[in-house]
Amino acid sequence: MRKYLIYILFVAILCSCGEYQRAQKSTDYDFKFEYAKRAFEEKRYLQAATLLQECVNVFKGSDKAEESLYLLGMSHYENKDYVSSGFHFRTYYGRYPKGKYAESARFFCGYGYYLDSPHPQLDQSITMMAIDELQTFLDYYPRSDKVSIAQNAIFELQDKLTLKQLQNAQLYYNLGNYMGNNYESAVIVAKNAVKDYPYSKYKEDLEMLILKARYQEAVNSIEEKKADRFRDVIDEYYSFINNYPDTRNRSEADNIFKIARKHVSEN
Repeated sequence: MRKYLIYILFVAILCSCGEYQRAQKSTDYDFKFEYAKRAFEEKRYLQAATLLQECVNVFKGSDKAEESLYLLGMSHYENKDYVSSGFHFRTYYGRYPKGKYAESARFFCGYGYYLDSPHPQLDQSITMMAIDELQTFLDYYPRSDKVSIAQNAIFELQDKLTLKQLQNAQLYYNLGNYMGNNYESAVIVAKNAVKDYPYSKYKEDLEMLILKARYQEAVNSIEEKKADRFRDVIDEYYSFINNYPDTRNRSEADNIFKIARKHVSEN
């Protein structure tokens, strides 16, 4: 029985491949289009995309142009080629801003970029594109049933960008006074990240890093500047503790404050 089922499956695959080859070679684009739609429904996305690419070029200006372009984008999306799908979705909603599939095209364009967003240490151009596309989707369709999905994706992407900034700030902090005052650079990067992403889950880590960088900057200052810089440390401490009274970094922050207060009181 098992051998029989395998044989039937093998024959079905051969027939499918033969029909696909006929569709490829055919000059009947209506036939190509119908076959491509069937291939898409059967999750043969690469076949669907190959045929739809031909159909899109031929169907321009016809009543099938809109659907073929959207399905081409979806075929690439389902095949996890999110860069290609994004290109076709953007082409779609550019040509058909009020088209039948405009809402889906805008959503899947942004969500595809979200799925393609790389590790925080890598270039984040795709991440920025994802945020822009998803935010535009929310602006156009605030009552869509995909609003919560888009919002959660944006929050996650923003956290990724914040983490990248946190890592950059940490790198400056670790460099210390090597070839300059890298503590100040750490503060600038961290403060910009807090300003740009005020609701990030990494905000506390950024503000703690600012406190530590201010402290190290004061410790390594010349005597004439120590008092003023330790006053800055105290200001940062109060700001941090007010924001995070139950912080896991309380012990370290309190120790920094004690040392800073001692230096200020001595001057």
